Amino acid sequence: MPASINPLLYQVNTRVWLAQLSKELGRPATLDDIPESELEGLADQGFEWVYFLGVWQTGEIGRRISRGNADWLVEYRASLPDLTEEDICGSPFAVTGYSAHADFGGDSALQWLHQRLNRCGLGLMLDFIPNHTAPDHPWVWEHPDYYVTGSEADFEKDPQNFIRVETQSGSRVLARGRDPYFPSWLDTVQLNYGNQVLQQVLRDELARIAGLCDGLRCDMAMLVLPEIFERTWGIPIQSFWPETILSVRQAHPGFTFMAEVYWDLEATLLEQGFNYAYDKRLYDRLHAQDVELVRDHLQGSAAYQQRLTRFLENHDEARAAVVFPPGVHQAAAVITFLSPGLRFFHQGQLEGWRTKISVHLCRGPQEPIDLPLQAFYSRLLACLRRDVLRNGEWQLLAPQPAWEDSLGYQAYIAYAWQGQAGERILVVVNFASNSNQCYLPAPFPDLAGRVVRLEDLLGPAVYDRPGDALLSSGLYLDLPAWGYHVFTMSLV
Repeated sequence: MPASINPLLYQVNTRVWLAQLSKELGRPATLDDIPESELEGLADQGFEWVYFLGVWQTGEIGRRISRGNADWLVEYRASLPDLTEEDICGSPFAVTGYSAHADFGGDSALQWLHQRLNRCGLGLMLDFIPNHTAPDHPWVWEHPDYYVTGSEADFEKDPQNFIRVETQSGSRVLARGRDPYFPSWLDTVQLNYGNQVLQQVLRDELARIAGLCDGLRCDMAMLVLPEIFERTWGIPIQSFWPETILSVRQAHPGFTFMAEVYWDLEATLLEQGFNYAYDKRLYDRLHAQDVELVRDHLQGSAAYQQRLTRFLENHDEARAAVVFPPGVHQAAAVITFLSPGLRFFHQGQLEGWRTKISVHLCRGPQEPIDLPLQAFYSRLLACLRRDVLRNGEWQLLAPQPAWEDSLGYQAYIAYAWQGQAGERILVVVNFASNSNQCYLPAPFPDLAGRVVRLEDLLGPAVYDRPGDALLSSGLYLDLPAWGYHVFTMSLV
């Protein structure tokens, strides 16, 4: 589907979007009601993927748990003061089946949405939740052996981590889904990857899902790695991802897998066949405003960097407009989205929305638009429509001291991009709370003997500089706190 080496993805909260459409239409909206103009608008902005969060069928047990948890209710009301029970629809990660939700029009509406997106040049990405299902998934009744089991003693001693369910073979105790570092997800039950039949069933399920979309974001993909699963559950398992990804791609060539992954396991998941892996490390280092660690993270090869998913927010993270102060936000966005990789934008990010909407809700608050931030993102997206930033060659640059014993150069992050048609881009950011100076040598030898015009795509600056000076001492830069330039380079 999307052909760029470094594409753009836009995430939408399906249930919140359809709830808003329902309000506008005065009737329940389905995927068929998503306006063609909205899809075309995303394509016009340069996006190549749309990730629809939460399209799959969920059930009554998950909804009941979401509505009855006192701690979660506090969170809901913090973001939605006029909360009603109808606003709480249950987590989309407590799936009862990989068919499009009946309220959204079912699989027929999803297939039509897929066709409409493809017609606009957009790929459809959906979720796959490998670790667990909802307690009312049909497998619980029909195949309780697909799940990690416990005893009555486990349930009596630890009801937070175990649940009693009814199956066709009688009452059983199953483990709730979890990762090894946090409490269980109360609205889930844990799949048992030690069961080889289950692994094959999941492969078959994935092959079917792949016929409905162009790619999948695999939730907490590292939890089913053999070493992680055995450490969590004490059950040895065979590796799941390599064979599964290969089998899906044999049936659906070009299908894309993106791993939500943490704990420095990005390279592990990429080696197992994923196209992309979440780059939480870059996000955390930008959040900490640690320029040295940011630079260190970007030292990896361009081939590796291209397989990382870059983001400043998503449905799991707080809103970027809250996490990153003004100035820091824009500088962090330039570093993040002008790096190679899959550029991941979240619904509301471009408008500067500040409220993180719980995944258990199907309505969000009305929020004002941050007009200066929206204007910044509009300029940034215009940059990212350039082919050189989609398909060009990237390299991390090494700023140099502006004078002897000057340390200000250490605050700079700088890249160069070069396209096949000769287009060149210099990206430079002073990622610090004070002004700093540096020289930035250009990496393009053919500038010798020429005059080079530098025009800033994100600001008004235009400079003409001798190519020989750019190659020797470099471009002199004196940027304010959190200042940045994205220069095109042309010969005059």
